[in-house]
Amino acid sequence: MQAAFGHPQRAGPFQAIMAAPGGRLNCEDFSMFQEVLKVMRTIDDRIVHALNTTVPTASFSGKVDATQTCKELYESLMEAHLSRDKAIKSCITETSAVVGQLREERAKDIDNLSITKQLRKEQTKLKLMQSELNVEEVVNDRSLKLFKERCRIHYTPPKIK
Repeated sequence: MQAAFGHPQRAGPFQAIMAAPGGRLNCEDFSMFQEVLKVMRTIDDRIVHALNTTVPTASFSGKVDATQTCKELYESLMEAHLSRDKAIKSCITETSAVVGQLREERAKDIDNLSITKQLRKEQTKLKLMQSELNVEEVVNDRSLKLFKERCRIHYTPPKIK
């Protein structure tokens, strides 16, 4: 079982890879799941560089439209954050369903060690995926803090509802 996440291709300095090759996120293999998230977090990992190379200092402010640059960066960040959140939650939902199914199977055949072992494996994977939501919160907060420090005088993002 796999969840698919497409994204519109966008040109510009803040374009980020939003999903695995082919636009699919593998929820079955946790190490692949983590690898895809790592790639999806590229925009957040490189935010300092992006801010330093695209948002002008006061002495160069006339040469670049800092308002537009900050707006584009903010929109790219929000798109990346939303895409990752959706991907993680989709995998959590998918893995939760597998855990539920394995629990039912184990209830019917309590002595089957294979089912019990698979259930434990899936429960561990589910906990690891849920912990990725906490990692995501830290990554997002860090990026938004850096964004606000550099772009606050150029662009104020719309209030989140």
